[in-house]
Amino acid sequence: MSTSQTVTVRLARNRFLLDEEESHIEIDQELCRSTGTGKRLVAVCPAGVYTEREDGTIDAEYAACLECGTCLAVAAPGALRWHYPRGGFGVAFREG
Repeated sequence: MSTSQTVTVRLARNRFLLDEEESHIEIDQELCRSTGTGKRLVAVCPAGVYTEREDGTIDAEYAACLECGTCLAVAAPGALRWHYPRGGFGVAFREG
């Protein structure tokens, strides 16, 4: 099994409990466009949470978030508001 297959298999064992009332990721679309943050979010997120529409709008599928903080490291200040999900929600790692 290749390394990428191993990672995919291990990630599939994680459990995600979605908080349908509150997203833990909010995007300032205008700031993302003007700073190029959107393209960086799409490129670096290991979970593929971020996608870019044809019009440049960035979507976040927050239910898939691994809560690693990579997006915070590449986002321009103010372009992304991110916090850990409320207690009991989010990702539960099953493979350490």
